[in-house]
Amino acid sequence: MIKSGEQGWLDSEREYTDEVTGDGTVPEMFAESVERNADGEAQMYKGGIYPRSLTPEVVDEPEAGTYTSITYEKMGEIVRYLAAGFRELGVTSGDRVGIMSDSRMEWALSDFATMSAGGVVTTIYTESSPKQIKYLLNNPDAAGVIVENEYLLDRLVRVQDDLTLDFVVVIDELDRYDHVDQIRTLREVYDTGVDHYDDGAFREWLDERGSHDLASLVYTSGTTGRPKGVKLSHHNVRSNVNQIWRRVGPRPDKDDDMPVLDSDKRAISILPLAHVFERTVGHFLMFAAGATVGYAQSTDTVDEDLKKIQPHGGASVPRVYERIFAQAREQASGSDVKKRVFEWAVDVARQYSRADDPGFGLRLKRGISERLVYDKIKEELGGNIILMVSGGGSLSDRLAELFDGMGIPIFEGYGLTEAAPVVTANPPEDHRTGTLGPPLPDIDIRVDPSKVSDEQFADAEGYVGELLVKGPNVTDGYWEMPEKTEEAFTADGWFQTGDIVERIDDDYLIYHDRLKNLIVLDTGKNVAPEPIEGEFSTSSRVAQVMVMGDDRKFVSALVVPNFDGIRRWADNRNLDLPTGRNAICEDDRVREWVAQDVNLVNRTLEKHERIKEVELVPEEWTPENDLLTPSLKKKRRNILAEHARKVDRIYGDSKARLAD
Repeated sequence: MIKSGEQGWLDSEREYTDEVTGDGTVPEMFAESVERNADGEAQMYKGGIYPRSLTPEVVDEPEAGTYTSITYEKMGEIVRYLAAGFRELGVTSGDRVGIMSDSRMEWALSDFATMSAGGVVTTIYTESSPKQIKYLLNNPDAAGVIVENEYLLDRLVRVQDDLTLDFVVVIDELDRYDHVDQIRTLREVYDTGVDHYDDGAFREWLDERGSHDLASLVYTSGTTGRPKGVKLSHHNVRSNVNQIWRRVGPRPDKDDDMPVLDSDKRAISILPLAHVFERTVGHFLMFAAGATVGYAQSTDTVDEDLKKIQPHGGASVPRVYERIFAQAREQASGSDVKKRVFEWAVDVARQYSRADDPGFGLRLKRGISERLVYDKIKEELGGNIILMVSGGGSLSDRLAELFDGMGIPIFEGYGLTEAAPVVTANPPEDHRTGTLGPPLPDIDIRVDPSKVSDEQFADAEGYVGELLVKGPNVTDGYWEMPEKTEEAFTADGWFQTGDIVERIDDDYLIYHDRLKNLIVLDTGKNVAPEPIEGEFSTSSRVAQVMVMGDDRKFVSALVVPNFDGIRRWADNRNLDLPTGRNAICEDDRVREWVAQDVNLVNRTLEKHERIKEVELVPEEWTPENDLLTPSLKKKRRNILAEHARKVDRIYGDSKARLAD
């Protein structure tokens, strides 16, 4: 427990209130922010990506590849007219409406407009198959759906006979479906709203919904099993916004040089808005604060979009930070000298982050590294970054130390959909790299050791077990799944997260793994795969890795190698490698090259955790091939099934293993 009097900022954040904090509904929160920040920049969006139906008459169409913006006043106006248009389509208080789109300005507009009309937004990932779409619309008995484009509309049409939708709205312009009844563009909904808008009626729609009414059904992305619709009330969402704001907002007790979120800040939106982490931290929180949100085109264009948006921060998952680092390393690969300087600077950053009191020599090295490497990386990130937030997975200590040492702190936290989602977060006052931070205000945590082995965590410094959570942000259950709801809570009302954490001094948490991911070897030894996989986050030879070995004699791994790195390595040594990826994965020289990095990681592990065998696989794991969730978590069962023959080679053959 936190010791009284040792951290005064905790008392300050518990007591802090201002115009951002409140108890109303989400649409009321947004309307209040529009009034406070009318002239402020609300949304930045990129031109040349979509045939937007709202451009150029409703909002300007920027030149291809450039960004423009709209103010809070304009955003509020569009939301009000869209809300009126949705009411004309038949949306009434409590109706469920799905949104199936990539993250973009219109997702945000549609979200606030639907809720302002009294609707309940349900989320659908764009990677969803027709079968999944049918479930995600039929399970909540959706009245309608907002779809990004005709490409996704084609998928919806394949199951239209099994749906009972009253309307379909498409964000982009229509071509093939231009004259189909029930299908309208977002622009048509807006125009209808302009014709029928009444300010008094709009206020009545907001008043129809209370804080404990349902705001959204957020469907878990589902690494296994059927997605569950997490019921989040307006009170759940607003409570979490308040809790985060009290930690990162501009409290008067904070030092002037401390990073804070306020209306002057600009954030980049990277993750899918269907993911509750992005929706709360990068959407609800930002618009409550009066900040600016700029939308990245995709995770593949983040490096380009960062330079154009020039954000002060943003929220993402560990996989994106791994890509940012990989891109920085790639840019430094032009010559042996550049590579050596980069790797030296990386090592200095880690040393600096770990040092309690850096001496003159280390400070000098860091100063040199900053001029040669760190400043260039910061410019690639837009030049304004004061902090980034990591959630939705475990960020490796190596990567966290690296960014921290470069002066780009990544503030880790912990959350889950059922908590709307943020439970813990590192505070600017006491950022501890490698931890998840302490709980947010008004959130209680408990650690239950009953489901973990004492032997597995015998060396842990803190108290280890499953994390249990209580708070006003926590859901009261799953949509039409009473049995799952009952299973999720203890008899005395604690939500069981299914995550193994370590509770250390001052209630800070360290993440270990999902309970269901723990590998139990046939020797009885337990192995947590995520920390091992995290050790490869800065590897130049391993792009992706999945550790396995449940009910086996030893731990092994499937590895997607860094094929660009392989080609550079081969060119530098004049090696003649096969051209196809499958053949490259079977090449003994490549396998040995990757094994060298695996052996380096093995040196840091306990004997029973060490990776004894590795198989290389040719294709990256992505949401599109259903081997990652949309939030970039591994679908371990799917990966095992996809590479069953490789797994059989590991556990069915008696070939040589990697060195102990």
